[in-house]
Amino acid sequence: MTKAKIYYDQDADLNLVKDKTIAIIGYGNQGSAQALNMRDSGVKRIIIGSRQDDSAKAATKDWFSCIYH
Repeated sequence: MTKAKIYYDQDADLNLVKDKTIAIIGYGNQGSAQALNMRDSGVKRIIIGSRQDDSAKAATKDWFSCIYH
C-alpha cells in the first residue's frame, strides 16, 4: 500500500489561477465553500453555473455572477 500525499497551503501556487476566470458549477455546500475561499484568497473573477433556484439567489447575494442552465 502506498502512503497518501498530504498537501498544504504552501504546496499550491495561487498565481496559476489568480488572473483567470474561474467557473464553479453549483453553489451548494461544496461550490459555495470553494467560491468563497477562492475569493478570500484573492481570485477576482469567479462565475457560478447554476439553475435559477435558491442556491443561485445565495450566489448573487454573495456578489457572484451567475450563468443559468
